[in-house]
Amino acid sequence: MEFVKKDILSIEELAREEIELILETADSMKEISQRDIKKVPTLRGKTIVHFFHEPSTRTKTSFEIAAKRLSADTVSISASTSSIVKGETLIDTAKNLEAMNPDVIVIRHQASGAPHMIAKKVRSSVVNAGDGMHAHPTQALLDMMTVREKKGTLSGLRVAIIGDIAHSRVARSNIVGFTKMGSTVVVAGPPTMIPTGIESFGVKVTYSIEDAARKADVIIMLRIQKERMGDSLFPSDREYANFFGLTHKAVSKAQKDVLIMHPGPINRGVEIPPEIADGPHSVILDQVENGVAVRMALLYLLIGGSRHASDD
Repeated sequence: MEFVKKDILSIEELAREEIELILETADSMKEISQRDIKKVPTLRGKTIVHFFHEPSTRTKTSFEIAAKRLSADTVSISASTSSIVKGETLIDTAKNLEAMNPDVIVIRHQASGAPHMIAKKVRSSVVNAGDGMHAHPTQALLDMMTVREKKGTLSGLRVAIIGDIAHSRVARSNIVGFTKMGSTVVVAGPPTMIPTGIESFGVKVTYSIEDAARKADVIIMLRIQKERMGDSLFPSDREYANFFGLTHKAVSKAQKDVLIMHPGPINRGVEIPPEIADGPHSVILDQVENGVAVRMALLYLLIGGSRHASDD
């Protein structure tokens, strides 16, 4: 199958076959990261701009590592060091970047829809690295890669997503992705953190973490998005941990080979205790490792041509 997308903006815009192609390509890219010399010349001469308006550790670093392992040139800028602080609009910034002829612009922005708006204005490929509460497609892809790697399939699984559903772009992208690939998704969290009408996405809703975890093949815990909240939606961190923090009792109700996941950063002792985050069911660091492979795959498919990277 030929990959013909100009941009990666959301999971909704990817067909099931395109997701499968991305994951298969990522499997091959992962082998590159396990070599002694972690570099191939596939994207030599290509330029990738990383434009992050919000803080990021895993996403930004893995995008940069992904580009460099494919031999691309990279430039990283943030809102605080750009002319946006002088009053320049986002579109003007994007058009000025475009004038420098980059091949890909990777953007994270606090406003939902910002990457989509930029993609309409520039010829470069645009990759959404997270926009507001809307979407985080590369996180969903690396989560699906991790589950597929461990379970051998994405079809027929029960995936529980627990926590701050309302403010989580990761939850939205994972709901669409796992459902599209044949999994059953159940969401759980405080009533104040469950969006009205979320059932229309094809998910089951519960307000009990143990109900959500029952017979789950995968449990994805989410961080409380305090930076996106107005008034507090729960009394305290301790109260939240008591009712919606992952417990050993909840894990015991899941499948014996359940995978425990978290997109990071983790608030240890709030949504997940250290002994579970670091325990035998946890694949949190596998997610981080696979994030590099998925982002390598996307860059290759967008601008790398028809040759397979590992053949170079």
